[in-house]
This record gives sequence, structure tokens and C-alpha cells, in this order.
Amino acid sequence: MKPQDLATIRTPGAPTLSPDGRRAVVAVSRADLAADAYRSWLWLVDTTGAEPPRRLTDGDRDSAPAWSPDGRWIAFLRAPAEGKPQLHVLPAELGDARRVSTDEQHPLGAGAPRWSPDSTRLAYVARVPEPGRYGTEPGRGPEKEPPRRITTLRFREDDIGFLLDRRTHVFTLDPFADTPAPAQVTDGDWDDAEVAWTPDGGLLFTSNRDVAEVYDLLTDVFACAADGSGLRKLTRAPQDAAAPVAAPDGRTVFYAATSELGPQGRDFVGRGASIWAVPADGSAAPTRLTDPDTDFAEYGGALIADATGVLAVTRRRGAQELVRVPAAGGEVEPLIGGARTVTAVAAAGDTVVAVVADATSAGELVRVGRDEPLTGFGAELTATAGLRPLQELTTTAPDGHPVHGWLVHPDPELHPGPRPVLLDVHGGPFAQYGYTLFDEAQVYAAAGYAVVLGNPRGSAGYGEQHGRAIRHAMGTVDADDLLALLDAALTADGVDPSRVGVMGGSYGGFMTTWLAAHAGDRFRAAIVERAVTAWDSFVGSSDIGWTFTDEYVGTDPAALAAQSPLTYADKIEMPVLIIHSEQDWRCPVEQAQRLYVRLKRRGVPTELLLFPGEGHELSRSGLPSHRLARFEAILDWWSRHLA
Repeated sequence: MKPQDLATIRTPGAPTLSPDGRRAVVAVSRADLAADAYRSWLWLVDTTGAEPPRRLTDGDRDSAPAWSPDGRWIAFLRAPAEGKPQLHVLPAELGDARRVSTDEQHPLGAGAPRWSPDSTRLAYVARVPEPGRYGTEPGRGPEKEPPRRITTLRFREDDIGFLLDRRTHVFTLDPFADTPAPAQVTDGDWDDAEVAWTPDGGLLFTSNRDVAEVYDLLTDVFACAADGSGLRKLTRAPQDAAAPVAAPDGRTVFYAATSELGPQGRDFVGRGASIWAVPADGSAAPTRLTDPDTDFAEYGGALIADATGVLAVTRRRGAQELVRVPAAGGEVEPLIGGARTVTAVAAAGDTVVAVVADATSAGELVRVGRDEPLTGFGAELTATAGLRPLQELTTTAPDGHPVHGWLVHPDPELHPGPRPVLLDVHGGPFAQYGYTLFDEAQVYAAAGYAVVLGNPRGSAGYGEQHGRAIRHAMGTVDADDLLALLDAALTADGVDPSRVGVMGGSYGGFMTTWLAAHAGDRFRAAIVERAVTAWDSFVGSSDIGWTFTDEYVGTDPAALAAQSPLTYADKIEMPVLIIHSEQDWRCPVEQAQRLYVRLKRRGVPTELLLFPGEGHELSRSGLPSHRLARFEAILDWWSRHLA
């Protein structure tokens, strides 16, 4: 796989099913290198496999399809090449799509639509800009807006910007009116999100509205009538509730949440989400339905309730598996498992479909109970790029803890070896590498590097104890695990133990800097990307710093210094390439600048590559031209230092 092959990756979004389950619609996105943009279209898929999939729409960016319960309509979002997404409705039996919301109504765009049970209205969330901001006053640019008075800790978010003057709220809309007019259901100085309908035509949503100055991570599930009346809080528990959905009989609401968040409601470290149930009338406290050590944090963007329980996705050892959770709790029923990653799910009638990825696929639509995928979105990539499989690695750390990961080998015919090795550390840290297409590993392997991917302690998918092992102990057992995995990889045939580089982004950038200082004899060079390097400034500059630092690292200044890679920068002698985005609010650019200046003043061979206009997600969703430039810089760096 070459960097230019980004244009051949087709990534499916969340599917929707016709009421009879015989047809599915799914949005599929790709990078358009010529336009330096992303395109997405809706595809129609026959779930019986009798007809080949075909493209349904031809907009610039069509996404978030939702099939109406009466089967007649498909609502979706469409955004022009330069503009915000707005609601559209398309006849299910073909015809022209009609726009039903406008930029004047939603200047910051509308959210994913949800049909009412009687197919007459759409519910969605949208950001409501403060008057005079974000282009709502013609002729006044951002530089002429009034100052912002900030009184809370959570006021800005990476890839979004300021939050306090553009809150998200719930809306409904009649898409069949002559002039559709959105009705705002909720308001206030808080964010309302994840709206869903109840069988009787009411609404569910999540909100953090109970605390004016939000210093915790708690959210609750609320219920109300479609006009906002009769508002009631259902959960009444210290949780971060998400993805509410009503049972078909309307008596129970299911949702995902973590609950052991500590006395301040912020102890999220290594906590996996469970599936919960609460009476729809709020008459009783929520009940946990699943084992707390089973992590449902990746629930495919939504939970799906049927007559017997809830469909949900759980993380386990690099996989994401689809299971059915019984309505009364108990043992879950596996539906899609193995070395795969389920990213989204839909169900209707007796049909369940899912988007399923694996080590060489960004995702295909699969029907539960059918072995062959229904789509071939990855065929072009497979035909043009020599994708490499994952070789599973297991070993033990010095203290005996099991360590799990993978090695991606180059094609031995093209790169007979001995080959240089890259240790690539994931971000998070409560995330996981695993069984899904990882474009970076494929590009590096195609260039002749053996790539080591691991899930050290602190990662998700291995239980709470594994995830919480590095709380207030960053750079300890996680570093031990990664070095143990590297040692295991270096015993493989065809690798060169004398030519090893280390790289990673975000937490992976933290760990790269840490290893460069503490295990410098193991590596020839490093690439530090969008990294945390110093906790003392991160706590006040990052959008999540005030809670992330306290919970992961602690509050004692000595502890902050002891767990900061910058403290040990004088030990770094190897060449270091630092990559950062100028608009990164998750790990602000000052983190990169401090490391760069520290190394440069000492004469360490150091370069700083800054991307304008990009945030923390550059490597995954930045401009295609920037993603290509990033790949070119990385390959150039390794060719200079690991040749």
C-alpha cells in the first residue's frame, strides 16, 4: 500500500434497514485526492444477496441515512463541497432528494435524523449559535465578534472549537410540510445529545444539564414529549450515560454507561462501559445488565433494542464483537466474533446487518447468519495494494504480565530482509490496536519495515485491571510491556534488531518520547506526533487536560514532573522528528514546541513539522493533501535513519 492508495479506501458508515429487512442503505466515504476533500454517497444493498449493491445518491457528502418505519422514505444528511450538512428526504422507491432544512435555520449544520414511529417527523440535534457569532450576523467575521466570558472548565473541544456559545439541542421537523420549519425542543446552557424516539412518540436524549459549571463527566438520560413537555430524568445516577434506546414495548430504556467514576465523577481511567436498563417512567433505579469487566464502550454509535434484548458491540483483545444482551441481563449471545471489528449495526424484522472490518478491510456490510459479505467496497484497494496480514504476538513482561500484539511483515519477495523494525504505539491510552485496516502499518510495511503493534497495560479490551494499571504510573508497566513485545518481535525471521525506530501519536507520542529517553539504546530514531510531553502545562492548555491529568497522572507537582517525558529530554540523543497540528486542542502545539526547543538547544538532530489548520485527528481525517505530506515526511525520515 502506497500513500496515494488512501484514495482507494472505502469506509462504510452506520447502515439503516427497510422495515422488512430486505434492503439496506449505507453511506460510504473516500478521500478525493484531486479535490483535496472527502466524498461520501449512499449505497443501496440487497440483504438477500440477490442483487449487487448500487450507488443511490450523487451528492458531495451524503451521510447518516435513516429509513422511515413505513418504508416510504430515506432521510439523510447532505453537505455541499463547502458547507454544512442539512437534512434531506429521498423516496425509497427512487426519485429526487428534497432538502428540508436550511443554512438559515441551522448555520452550523443539522445532526443525524431519526424518524418518529409514525413516519411523520424527524428528530435530530443541532448546534445553536449565539446571536452574532459563527457567521449569523452578515459582514461580521470571527475577528470582529465580541469577547467570550468563560466561567467553566469545559469550554472548548478539539475538532469543534468553543462550546459555550453553540450548545447542542434537540429539534423536530415535519419534512413533508410545504415549508418545513424546525421546532426546538430543548434549550439552556448545556448540551443535549443522542436523541431517540420512544414507541409512543416521545423523545429520549442525554444531557449534562444538572450542573451549571461542569467539573465532572456525568451525563443522564432524559425523557420528554415530542414538544419538550413532561421532561423527566430517568437515570438519577453518577454515570456517563450514552446511546439511550427504548424497548419495543416502551416500558424499558436501555443505555450504555460507566458508573464507578469516583466521588468527583471524573475517574474514567480504564473504565469499560456496561449496558444498563431503567424503567421508562423513571419509577426505579437503573440496573446493570452486563459484567462490569466487559467493555461496551464501542457500541457502534447506537444500541438496538429488539423483543429479546439489546444488540451491542464489545471490545476484546483487539476485536469488536457483536452480541445480544438479554433484556433481563445474564449471559450474552455472540452474533459476530473472531478476528474482526464490528463498527456499526442495524436491525429490522428478523434481519440484522453490521459493518465488519478486519486486518485488510475498512469494512463490508455483513448479514448475521450469512457467511459472505454483501458488499465489496474494499475490492479496489485489495486489487491495487498488496495488503499484509497481522501476525499475532504474545509474550510476558518482566513482572510476568501477559502482553498481546501483532507484527506486520513486508512482502518477503519485495523485501527479503533483514528488514528494519518500527515500534508503533497507539494513542488513548485506553484504546486498542486490532483487527481492522490500519493504513499506517500497511504503508510502512509496503516500504520495507516490519511494524510492531501492541496493546500494553493501559489499553482497552483486556479488562478494567489492565486498563487502570497505569493510573498515576504513566511510563512504568506500559513501557515494560512495549519493550517486551518488541523483544518478541525481534526474534522473528527476517528482521534486523540493529535497525529499530519508535513512533506514536498522542499517548503514543508520550510513550515514544519516554522510550527515547529511557531506552535510547534500543532505537536509532524516533517520530513524536501530537504528543503529551509535559503534564504541568497540559493540565491547563488541553481541552481535556484538567480532568485527564488529574486522573491519569495526579495533582502533586513532583508526580507531574516524574511522569513527564520532557523532564528526561536531556537523555535523548537519537534524531527526533516532531509532527504536530497548529489547531490541536487535545495536545496543544506548545507540547511539541517545548520538546523541540529543548532538543534543538542541545544539538540533538531534531525537526518540527507543523500542519496548519489541522487538529488532533490529522492522521485519520485531515485534508488528504496533509495526510499524504505526513506519510511522505515519515517515510523520508525513516529512510534517512534506518536505511
